[in-house]
Amino acid sequence: MSDRAARLTFLPFSRPALGEEEVRAVVDCLRSGWITTGPRTREFEERFAAYAGARHALAVTSGTAGEHLALLALGIGPGDEVVTSPMTWTSTVNIVELVGARPVFADIEPDTHNLDPAKLRGALTERTRAIIPVHFAGLPCDMDAIGAIASERGIPVIEDAAHAAGAAYRERPVGSLSRLTVFSFHAIKNLTTGEGGMITTDDGALADRIRLLRFHGITRDSWQRQGAGAGAAYDVLVPGFKYNLTDIQSAIGVVQLARLDALNERRESLARRYLDALAGVEEIRLPAAGAGYPVRHAWHLFTILVDVDRLTVDRFGFMEAMKRENIGTGLHFLAVHLQSHYRTRYGYAPGDFPEAERVSERIVSLPLFPGMTEADVDAVARAVKKVVRAHRR
Repeated sequence: MSDRAARLTFLPFSRPALGEEEVRAVVDCLRSGWITTGPRTREFEERFAAYAGARHALAVTSGTAGEHLALLALGIGPGDEVVTSPMTWTSTVNIVELVGARPVFADIEPDTHNLDPAKLRGALTERTRAIIPVHFAGLPCDMDAIGAIASERGIPVIEDAAHAAGAAYRERPVGSLSRLTVFSFHAIKNLTTGEGGMITTDDGALADRIRLLRFHGITRDSWQRQGAGAGAAYDVLVPGFKYNLTDIQSAIGVVQLARLDALNERRESLARRYLDALAGVEEIRLPAAGAGYPVRHAWHLFTILVDVDRLTVDRFGFMEAMKRENIGTGLHFLAVHLQSHYRTRYGYAPGDFPEAERVSERIVSLPLFPGMTEADVDAVARAVKKVVRAHRR
């Protein structure tokens, strides 16, 4: 059977799902005369809190900023340890370093690529002050198992839900499960504001602390000082940061939030088509569509594992071959513990976390975004099969 020629146009790995409603929302915001943090950000926070089943939602400039504030609000700093997954974007780990604490890793589950509760307990010490599970690709971690281990030791959980907007665990929305949850609204995320993020919590004291820290440590932001009867005075209670989300971004977020379930349903439909189309390809391993507990998968990513032992190219060679077929791919992720800084600073080495390393050496993200067509998925599947055939040992 002859191979079909490559696509005539390049299919990117991702593209934001933005439409005319988002455009109108931004234009209305620009015409309102108030474009920084104000009424639209407050509306976005209120709507997101209701959607996620949390008492408080706090908009920030990025998921990274959200994790920074979460750690600081819990008082985590020098001498403390934070346990997380080695299979995550480096910001999850970098921010632990930047508050002066030590990142500690526990290996991942082979199928879900999520933090393995069976490995978590052995990573805890008397210095552990937080656990950060990462909902990899939008598939929720086993939060009952992780939460039980954390509760035994009185350790707070900060969920990294950068991939998991709209996901649910045992019919409970991600954002309502732990002490703190942090979302990302980066351009490729399921819900985007270009850049941005959100922190959810039921803890009023933590919410107040985060509000203080995200805007210079002052008692009232600009919008609050503009209200009727409000004075111009403010007071700096602690040194804070400039992590507040703008109304321009929040205007987009309000529209995206209203569309989120439909966008995620489209992602799931495309993912199911991938699973069917690639089911017989022995040289790749398909992502887990579920877990041993009820979940609603957000399908932020569709990741395959390339069997490098059965092909004449490694993972990067596979990605280059896909590019020649006019198909974009992504890399999510290279194991953090093998990055130069963490190897040098803490002495991590190959073999320390075997499952994470196995995945890190083989993982490739295929295109997945709501604007794709079924024909796009079919074209990607054909390209995968063509590359596999061309490089089969």
